Amino acid sequence: MNRTDRTGRDPAGANLLAVRSHNTALVLDLLRGAGADGISRLELAERTGLTPQAVSKITARLREDGFAAEAGRRASTGGKPRTVLRLVPEAGHAVGVHLDRDESRVVLLDLNGTVVGERRGEVGLGGGADTVLALVADEVTALVGEVLGRGPADAGTLLGVGVALPGPLDHVGGVLHRVTGFPEWEGFALRDALAARLGVPVVVDKDTNAAALGLAAGGERGSFAYLHLGTGLGAGLVISGRVHRGARTGAGEFGHQVIQLDGPPCECGDRGCLEALCLAAVGRGETAEAARVLGVGAGNLAGLLDIDRVLLGGRTIAAAPGVYVQGVSGILAARARREGLPGEKVPVRLAPGGERVVAVGAGQLLLAPVFGRAGG
Repeated sequence: MNRTDRTGRDPAGANLLAVRSHNTALVLDLLRGAGADGISRLELAERTGLTPQAVSKITARLREDGFAAEAGRRASTGGKPRTVLRLVPEAGHAVGVHLDRDESRVVLLDLNGTVVGERRGEVGLGGGADTVLALVADEVTALVGEVLGRGPADAGTLLGVGVALPGPLDHVGGVLHRVTGFPEWEGFALRDALAARLGVPVVVDKDTNAAALGLAAGGERGSFAYLHLGTGLGAGLVISGRVHRGARTGAGEFGHQVIQLDGPPCECGDRGCLEALCLAAVGRGETAEAARVLGVGAGNLAGLLDIDRVLLGGRTIAAAPGVYVQGVSGILAARARREGLPGEKVPVRLAPGGERVVAVGAGQLLLAPVFGRAGG
């Protein structure tokens, strides 16, 4: 694929991928964190541990390629004022796709992770591989064209496309396994098929992992669980600041823990799964019961991993956020009292980002590694 623009130079997105290194990522992350106020080269050297000469070389390259710019001057304790630098957010973009069971959402992010464009579709995994693949490619192409004025392969600032969808799947190979309720997708090489259509890099991960990565990249620290309740139920786990996927991308299959032996059948083939019980309560309109069931699962998770907090998201949560936060929090509080830890319950709150949280996280699959946050 030809990655040069009409001037014959490499486009910005290709340059950002090419210069990506540990030291460059450290500098970029600090530039991003400094915001519009910027940061001086001396401060970059102090915070990264790099020599001033190394920082000067890195920032010169970033300025030359359009990723950093002057943000003014700052008074110095001695000598001439220091020049401060800032990140140029529009110098790079990533597409995030949330492919759900019955709908899709596509967002375009700048380097700050800010949503600068969005499209929604009414076809999800149930539409079948060929139809869904074509529609996702069309939506991505349309969105990139609307915002950047070119197609994905010609938009020089585009780093690639991240796709997040229900698991299980192999995120390294970008191949789907037997998605619960949609066995026809088993073995489908989604990453390669979509990359061939769009002509740009594609990364695939579970919806909950992508959301967890996005939340960590957006400022959530420590160890937490993101619980996603929509058309299914899953968890994204961040342990000590890094997304925990497991050896086979199997971590976080939270909804398929059995909590009622010989309970109602689940689409995964087992019986009494947390997902089946929770969705059954939702279907009956018993929101408080669904929250209680979710809380039991969250309590099991907190007991196993001793996490700092629980974040809730997904369209079903969004329909009654207060009920779910209160219900899950109540179960965790009761657990803390039984364990003799009053006041030490795991806090529960809504995940920031609303219904975009998975799509934004999908975009962070491309952006986070640029800033040295591939694991969160």
